[in-house]
Amino acid sequence: MLNMAEGIVRLGALAESPVVDTLARAFADAGFDLAIVGGPVRDALLGRATNDLDFTTDARPDDILRIVKPISTAQWDIGRAFGTIGAKVAGESPRPLPGSRARSREPRGGGAQVEITTYRADSYDGVTRKPTVEFGDTLEADLVRRDFTVNAMALRVPGRTLVDPTGGVEDLVARRLRTPADPAISFGDDPLRMLRAARFSSQLEFDVDPATVAAMAELRATLSIVSPERIQGELVRLLQTDDPVRGIRLLVETGLIDEFLPEVPALRLEVDEHHHHKDVYEHSLTVLRQAIDLEQARNPDAAPDVPLRLAALLHDIGKPATRRLEPNGGVTFYHHDIKGARLARKRLQALRFDVDTMTVVARLIELHLRFFGYSEGTWTDSAVRRYVRDAGDELERLHILTRADVTTRNAKKAGRLARAYDDIERRISELADQEQLDAMRPALDGNRIQEVLGIPPGREVGEAYRFLLDLRLDEGILSEDDAERRLREWWAARG
Repeated sequence: MLNMAEGIVRLGALAESPVVDTLARAFADAGFDLAIVGGPVRDALLGRATNDLDFTTDARPDDILRIVKPISTAQWDIGRAFGTIGAKVAGESPRPLPGSRARSREPRGGGAQVEITTYRADSYDGVTRKPTVEFGDTLEADLVRRDFTVNAMALRVPGRTLVDPTGGVEDLVARRLRTPADPAISFGDDPLRMLRAARFSSQLEFDVDPATVAAMAELRATLSIVSPERIQGELVRLLQTDDPVRGIRLLVETGLIDEFLPEVPALRLEVDEHHHHKDVYEHSLTVLRQAIDLEQARNPDAAPDVPLRLAALLHDIGKPATRRLEPNGGVTFYHHDIKGARLARKRLQALRFDVDTMTVVARLIELHLRFFGYSEGTWTDSAVRRYVRDAGDELERLHILTRADVTTRNAKKAGRLARAYDDIERRISELADQEQLDAMRPALDGNRIQEVLGIPPGREVGEAYRFLLDLRLDEGILSEDDAERRLREWWAARG
């Protein structure tokens, strides 16, 4: 429940922070207005951590840069075309509230990173993928053009006057997301705001106003004018929230996700009365939620693991293409792991994800079924070594994904699978202690193989290396002498 009295106290504390006070005085002395805007005001009223310091002003970018130079240790104008100047201002940012998971933007070396933007009104022309920018003259007009009413509040400084022209406080009390203007106009100005609705719904645990939801469904095709990079950025921010499932459901229900990630709604497979199988869509959302719980439990101080969360959401996207209805009423999805890995890589590439993220997500999806063979019968040490070798640097993520993939309501089955994975993690740890399992290299490298066999670089060296690696996986560590002897025997047997 929003306590306005406490919220006003927090707003006052925000205005008194050294960074805010320094900036407010500098802009006032130069004859310009300054206001804290958007997220910091909203979060202060809600009692959430306030670390982002975003300001708006009637000063133009050149004036902003001139004002902040004397009071900052660094400036950057990469956003100058959009009216935004960044700076590192001496002093401390507002401290996070106790128990908050949010991270500070305060950079190393003291001072706080801030962004100051000229009043503006940006919109799309309906054709290009980049917004056009027009500078404005009043704070109220700037606020009305923002995405949601709860983000359209400002605190004038140093005067500490709350400016709320669109009813943001009332919507905070109602825990509601609503656009300041008609949603069709707001989303027409910037279609990416439809994705932000999903993100803020998850981040704040707010419901979205019905008229706003209806506009998202009606205007979903306009997302095509937004660049893949901006869509990717908003998807990442959604996945970084503690409960992205809420936002994903909104994207699926409005059909918006079909425009950039159609593999997710495709998981809602048709089920007839004769062929029964788990609801793959609901299963995937449960896996995502369970993966986040495990991630936070195992690594409580780490940043949200976006590649892991993408893999959890997409791990079964190969099922629609591989589904087979059996005569006995069963359903199979043979090789959906391989198919899913390929689909995920292709989709993430279209969204302009970096190569490392695409590789990690595809690898996790490809390997996510491997453990279930272990649960059906104890593996040899060789099989455990191969599991570790195949997972490579993603072993910890694979542990989390595989455990999260157990969503059965059968308590006996769930317990058996949990014990089996406890066992495989124990064996991996024991083998690692005994054998330096992480190294997972044969006793001889390529140069030594060439010396022992007297052969030049080429295909045979690679085959010999793989032979020795298989020995390492099957039998554990070999001495260099034993490795040379086995290599010569293998080479002689080849004729």
